[in-house]
Amino acid sequence: MTDTSELSASDRFPVSFAVFAVARTHRALAASLLRELGLYPGQEIMLLQLWDRDGQSQQALGKTLGLDHSTVAKSVRRLADAGLVTRQRSDTDRRVTVVSLTPEGRALEPLVAQVWARLEERTTAGLGERERAQFVATARAIEANIDG
Repeated sequence: MTDTSELSASDRFPVSFAVFAVARTHRALAASLLRELGLYPGQEIMLLQLWDRDGQSQQALGKTLGLDHSTVAKSVRRLADAGLVTRQRSDTDRRVTVVSLTPEGRALEPLVAQVWARLEERTTAGLGERERAQFVATARAIEANIDG
């Protein structure tokens, strides 16, 4: 049996440590790029969903993004405070809050797309198409394992 007391965390748990390290550094880079637009990491994900389909309920956004109600409510409130979205009660069900883009929120779409292009470029620099596809497949398999 191997004595693991001398091994570092990255040696004992290499996959989990690698996932953590990639997520941390990717989020830090995204934060620095998004800061130029006045956004925090994660807000652009919600905006991306609204650009695809405007006028969604907070519940639908949470389900699509895999976020709990309080996280969605906080993010939507911040986006509304920044003038990027509006919140209003549904005409058909007053319990439902519908989130819609403002013209300012819509105007950010090409700028966020540029930020994500830069993020993608930096993230995958030096990787070939096969390596990129393999990374995506592996990441999806890991996600399925965690969710499963």
